[in-house]
Amino acid sequence: MVVEIVCVGTEILMGNIVNTNAAYLAEKCAGLGLSCYYQSVVGDNHDRLCEIIKTAASRSDIVILSGGLGPTQDDLTKETAAEVFDKKLYMHEEAKEAICAYMTKRGLTITENNWKQAMVPEDCIVVMNANGTAPGIIMEKDGKHIILLPGPPGELIPMFENDILPYLKKMAPDVLHSVMVKICGVGESIVEDQIKDMIDAQTNPTIATYAKTGEVHLRVTAKAENEKEAEKLVKPVVKEIKKRFGDTVYTTDENTSLEAAIINMLSKHKLTVSAAESCTGGLLSARLINVPGASDVYQAGFVTYANKAKHKLIGVKKETLYKYGAVSKETAKEMVKGALKASGADIAVAVTGIAGPGGGTKEKPVGLVYIACGRKHKITVKKFQFSGNRAKIRESSVANALIMLREVIMQNRID
Repeated sequence: MVVEIVCVGTEILMGNIVNTNAAYLAEKCAGLGLSCYYQSVVGDNHDRLCEIIKTAASRSDIVILSGGLGPTQDDLTKETAAEVFDKKLYMHEEAKEAICAYMTKRGLTITENNWKQAMVPEDCIVVMNANGTAPGIIMEKDGKHIILLPGPPGELIPMFENDILPYLKKMAPDVLHSVMVKICGVGESIVEDQIKDMIDAQTNPTIATYAKTGEVHLRVTAKAENEKEAEKLVKPVVKEIKKRFGDTVYTTDENTSLEAAIINMLSKHKLTVSAAESCTGGLLSARLINVPGASDVYQAGFVTYANKAKHKLIGVKKETLYKYGAVSKETAKEMVKGALKASGADIAVAVTGIAGPGGGTKEKPVGLVYIACGRKHKITVKKFQFSGNRAKIRESSVANALIMLREVIMQNRID
């Protein structure tokens, strides 16, 4: 079956907000085996919205619209979709009660236009919204399905996961089963070269490649009549990928991030970690601390942006800073030693570099970063030359610091 995604909102067209809903919905629909050939963004305009809904319904079996279900006059999605499907609106008492309860619980004032959200098309399926006031709506007519979802991701995602996904699964012709193989520290071109024969020969399952900063993800997807058969098709392909990439595969769980895998490894091997950061300014620590359970293994973080802080907080020698500079392998190594001593952690990781846009020289250009990681008896330092803007350089620094930390944990897991 063919699905089409339409995101409604002038604020999306104007670039005021990033359209994350389209990416989320497209990925979920692809996982169901639904084909998506078109995506559209339309402003809060009745005539243009009416036209895009008619066009989408003429060429797709399922049309999913997000946004435009609010209480104001420019929220037109529901009214326009009902008009296209020739359905009248009526007051849905359960939705009205839910809106009242939601507003009252939060001490918000209920105004007359709030009841606009409780008006729904006749003969529709009403999907209650546990995270907001606008209910979702499913309309069916002449073999076409139109699904209306609220725009805020905090409302759309749980509604889709809990109610829309089961509805769509009933229409999916086959069962799809996917496994995401996540690889770190290997470039996309190298990954593709090492599995080129598998991609060239693929039929079912298929392998899709996704490049991330410092990582490459491979989604292996099989289609079958049932989940068990699909799993059987995926299993040998995943096994072969893991065989080819060895320890660079850090998980086959789509919901596990690199930092989560690292926290799990530290916990498993009863190791603790600390971080000393300069150009990343706490981003590395933030990614680690964001993982549940980090408090059991994460000892301390030192944001030592200035040279004085490097010397005072983690004991980098003044002579080292003067002779080699803050951005040097010598300083990075001493940052690790200092973090180990100050925190008592088993392992420390340090980052120092020039994120730009200023501060670079011919000898030390913008994007030069040194990352050090290790234990007292062995500290490894690597030099990197990243490109891009300030944010990209810092992001690349954090990603590679995590990769180095994982490598050190693997080296020390039997110590």
